[in-house]
Amino acid sequence: MSVIRTLKLTLVAAALAVLVGCATVGRDFATHNVDQIRIGETTRAEIQEMFGEPWRTGIEDGRRTWTYGKYKWSALGEDETTDLVVRFNNDGTVSSYVYNTTE
Repeated sequence: MSVIRTLKLTLVAAALAVLVGCATVGRDFATHNVDQIRIGETTRAEIQEMFGEPWRTGIEDGRRTWTYGKYKWSALGEDETTDLVVRFNNDGTVSSYVYNTTE
């Protein structure tokens, strides 16, 4: 096998390894709106207006939860994670929320 062909195959293999070593899950959301959330006041409709459709929904301790998040993992660089979990009272207002980011 020629040196040039070996070099090309090595470069292709390296490029594939880099592509395989990266993953992104979730979707972007407007993190600048987090400070507008008010416990007991902000409604589900307002949360949806501020952040869009939640990435995931669920139930925690009998109460509805919405999760917004984007998680990016890289084999060559730093991981980037940003998430917001909003918990709602039975009347549809925010009971609590948690916002975390690696930025």
